[in-house]
Amino acid sequence: MKKNGTISKWLAYIFLSVLCVIWIVPIIFGLMTSFRSQSELVSSGFRLLPVDWIVDNYIAILENTSTAPILQWLGNSLFIAVSHTILVVIVVSLTAYGYSRLRFQYRDQLFFLLLGISMFPGVVNLIPSYKIIETFGWVNSPLAMIIPGLAGMGNIFLVRQFMKGIPKEFDESARVDGAGEFTIYSRIILPMIKPVLIVTGLFSFTGSWNDFLWPVIVYSDVEKMPITAGLLLLQDIYGNYRMIGQLMGSAFLAIIPTMLLFLFAQKYFVQSMNLNAGVKG
Repeated sequence: MKKNGTISKWLAYIFLSVLCVIWIVPIIFGLMTSFRSQSELVSSGFRLLPVDWIVDNYIAILENTSTAPILQWLGNSLFIAVSHTILVVIVVSLTAYGYSRLRFQYRDQLFFLLLGISMFPGVVNLIPSYKIIETFGWVNSPLAMIIPGLAGMGNIFLVRQFMKGIPKEFDESARVDGAGEFTIYSRIILPMIKPVLIVTGLFSFTGSWNDFLWPVIVYSDVEKMPITAGLLLLQDIYGNYRMIGQLMGSAFLAIIPTMLLFLFAQKYFVQSMNLNAGVKG
């Protein structure tokens, strides 16, 4: 049995290592491409490391503030993603508290009805969603990216399940002491669900930052675009083998914030999987 366990562990390591190589090699190659000259890109074959390391691509990217203001796009994306994430954490935690701790008629039926409706592909809602934001005058506005999707049922389900692992005795003891529902939510439940809220915030930030289809639809003003819509514009400016190094450099500037966020928040993933992580005995 011990030998079989060792073999299984090594097979798992080998499988995960292969997956890691499959994921990391294209990323490294793309990063190295951003440090190559255009002449090297069109003349040499596959080579992992550049022959001559240059930073001209990044200098050209940062200096282009007219047709491709990438720093402005990064700032727009950061504002949208941070605002969206903060509001998601507030809305999702309040909603999950209602569905897990409060008692009202048809609570569970309503929750699973909304969960079922959320299973429909998001593309089905594109036209109605656009009509709604057009009615509110949010086209070419950050609100078009910040407000939609605040009450995502996937996030609510995750936080609700985490909350259900917290014993109800905490709530009852607080009510005996005269605490109201908002006090219980803010003083007792929120500190206990910190890991899952961080993971929810991480998912929301990366989802907002990496969203591509929706910003392409709702933005036409170049200066107001987030980075994902801007990258599509860069394909016309730098694409067709004209400036591949600058295109790859722009793409890597776009993924730096999410990479750093995952590095700093990865420990909370394991905690969020434990439904009793917030309960300390």
